[in-house]
Amino acid sequence: MKELRLKATTENLDQVISFIDTELESAGCTMKAQMQIEIAVEELFVNIAHYAYEGDPGPAWIQVDTEETPGQVRITFVDRGMPYDPLAKEDPDVTLSADEREIGGLGIFMAKKNVDSISYIYQDGKNRLTIRKKIR
Repeated sequence: MKELRLKATTENLDQVISFIDTELESAGCTMKAQMQIEIAVEELFVNIAHYAYEGDPGPAWIQVDTEETPGQVRITFVDRGMPYDPLAKEDPDVTLSADEREIGGLGIFMAKKNVDSISYIYQDGKNRLTIRKKIR
């Protein structure tokens, strides 16, 4: 497993994407799966950057494991921000027009649609959100 530690700021998104892309490419990830993972990673990391910490940005860890299950990647986002389970909110009704829908939730919905599984746990004072995706 590889890990990247950095401040949870939107300015660090490119570094996060680059780190994950490097790991995916070395594991033989298909371009389609890589693009889907990038969409999910962007949505999830930006949520941490915007909402996990009030005021000063705090730390975030991104853990990538391509060896646990061959042909699959597990990416875990860890932060010490306020406890928040983004999966607890109901998915937005995308059949409604943008004017009719409630604000928020579309990013998590997009992340869910682009990965095979997503899970959340708050443990030892840390939020841990894990995505899994077949990469070959």
